[in-house]
Amino acid sequence: MWWIYLPSGIGSALIILIAVILIRTILFTPKKKPEIIVSPVIVNGEKATADLAEMVKCRTVSDRDKSLEDESEFAKFETLLPKLFPLVHEKCEFEKVGNRALLYRWRGKNSDAPSVFMSHYDVVSVNEEDWEKPAFEGIVENGVLWGRGTLDTKGTLNGILQAAESLIAEGFVPLNDIYFAFGGDEEINGHGASDIVALFKERGITPGMVLDEGGAVADNVFPGVKDPIALIGIAEKGMLNVQYTVKGGGGHASSPAPHTPVGRLSAACVKMENKPFKYRVTKPAKLLFDVAGRRSTFLYRMIFANQWCFAPALNLFAKLSGGELNAIVRTTTAFTQMEGSKGVNVIPPVAKMASNHRIIPGETVESVVARIKKTINDEKIEVSVINGNNPSVISDTACEAYERVSSTVSETWQEAIVSPYLMVACSDSRHWGEISDKVYRFSAMSMSKEERASIHGNNEKIPVATISRNVEFFYRIMKKS
Repeated sequence: MWWIYLPSGIGSALIILIAVILIRTILFTPKKKPEIIVSPVIVNGEKATADLAEMVKCRTVSDRDKSLEDESEFAKFETLLPKLFPLVHEKCEFEKVGNRALLYRWRGKNSDAPSVFMSHYDVVSVNEEDWEKPAFEGIVENGVLWGRGTLDTKGTLNGILQAAESLIAEGFVPLNDIYFAFGGDEEINGHGASDIVALFKERGITPGMVLDEGGAVADNVFPGVKDPIALIGIAEKGMLNVQYTVKGGGGHASSPAPHTPVGRLSAACVKMENKPFKYRVTKPAKLLFDVAGRRSTFLYRMIFANQWCFAPALNLFAKLSGGELNAIVRTTTAFTQMEGSKGVNVIPPVAKMASNHRIIPGETVESVVARIKKTINDEKIEVSVINGNNPSVISDTACEAYERVSSTVSETWQEAIVSPYLMVACSDSRHWGEISDKVYRFSAMSMSKEERASIHGNNEKIPVATISRNVEFFYRIMKKS
């Protein structure tokens, strides 16, 4: 029999290390949840569904190419809202900011710490031939409302105004002013939200809370956790689009140089994909790992309870698995476009490639561009920024505003684990970081994997039950505002 003998000092240290890891894992258990006492909320589900169906019928498709937009559809949507929500338009002050941003002020007993509820009513385009049901007819069938924007984010806008309409009918007056800020150009990174923020700055208004689209209640989104998790975004990643250009002499493909323009770009692509950005555990990720990690299986609990020891393993796991876990621990790179010659036997005089990066807090547009140039290390490739923005401010979680959001989520989805997280997509809420560190991102919906995939995809739809629960959430949080 073979035996492995370790020097006594090393053996003792190893035993102590294993003991520390196991003890920390055993103690890494869910924190006790406070008892939730919930008062029922009566929602007119038929009205909420019918109103959202009417909103869907407005083809508010935004596009950077203005010739592809129909401004009459945006006007149609704007004139529809007073018909659907007469009490809101009677009670609240309304102003249009810029071309499409809609701003409502519901005066409360105080104006010192107003709440801002955000959404956007523009939508992305559709390939209608790929849909099972028409995208803009608002069809309700088998308990499901079909249509572009039902999830992103006319559904949220509908929930906000349904809740406000009900509360106004009851004679409710909020403790603090409430603003509704609805953008009409979010999908093209327009100026609506930033124009409203500029208006707030000009008027000296500092929000006590801002709530926009973002996380949802979802299953199977964290390793080893089967229970649904309600994810509240406390920050979002930045975004950067980069173009790579190689210029050459072109020519016939029968006598190529050792490296063609397309070949150079391909090599750069491989270099970038083989050398991912640095692993970083930011505050949002740290909080998510703490909350969800405590509810995971023993092996994952061991990893998340002892990140000081297992960070390399977690880094490797994220790299290999990709997806959402990888996206919250590093700046990501996705190559999305490449173009060369129109002829298969012609070497292009110019070849181009593009990549999309989602920038983690702690890095910037400038640092990412510098890293790209260093990694590809090819002077013949011109690297230029198409557009981009830095990561958002990380919002406070040790405050009344976050507690208001998280407690309302717990009341509305009692079965869910509630956790902060880092939102990997962009939203209009990033602009509000200029004037508030209490900006949160939660779409107030339970979404399946299929439903999440339909956002910006085919067959976007929302269950009628989800519409009512969405209204319920906003009703509750407005009563606390």
